[in-house]
Amino acid sequence: MPLPKINTPIYELELPSTKKKIRYRPFLVKEEKILIIAMESEDQKQITTAIKTVIGNCILSRGIKVEQLSTFDIEFLFLNIRGKSVGEEVEVLLTCPDDEETQVSVVINLDDIKVQSDKNHSRDIVLDENLTMRMKYPSLDEFIKSNFSFDGKFGVDESFQLIASSVEQIYNEEESWNSSDCSKKEMLDFIEQLSSKQFKEVENFFETMPKLSHTVKLKNPNTGVESDVVLEGLSSFFA
Repeated sequence: MPLPKINTPIYELELPSTKKKIRYRPFLVKEEKILIIAMESEDQKQITTAIKTVIGNCILSRGIKVEQLSTFDIEFLFLNIRGKSVGEEVEVLLTCPDDEETQVSVVINLDDIKVQSDKNHSRDIVLDENLTMRMKYPSLDEFIKSNFSFDGKFGVDESFQLIASSVEQIYNEEESWNSSDCSKKEMLDFIEQLSSKQFKEVENFFETMPKLSHTVKLKNPNTGVESDVVLEGLSSFFA
């Protein structure tokens, strides 16, 4: 006689990038094992791949391709899956900004953490009076391919590769050129034609794109000084 199946609760959330509602379940012991092994490796790529695998296993809605989700969708999804799996509260150790050495333990409710959007953010970058470049949000796979690290440090070549892979379309009033119809070399050559001012606008797209963010009120027990500490990115909540 086979053993009985354990019922797993099902939850629903809205993807930040598309506002599409999806169904998901908490991760199970088998997925927690994947995460633990990845965390013990201390390898950024292995950890990122493990997170992607767990999210893929836990998403129940059809038609969702994890490899195509934006990084902030991935972070928001994992945060919610983790909260429903092992508890909505997480304890983090933060350094007080006023003396940059005193550390304070803070408990954060994961349900309070949202993806924040900059009101000045736009996917359309006006290059001149004729051309506009429409960007798309880089996927987690594209960040991995570009050797992107979550501390925001990456080389010039990796930066250009990431930008080229994040262009969706170039258009004017008469014509449009989709990135899917162009080779990577063609797109890189186009990016290299940008002026410094135009390239700054491209950088601004990445700097202002939606991100997982939460502000914590922190009081230094030694100095009595209160400060706001902004946590950004998934790694900030599990440090």
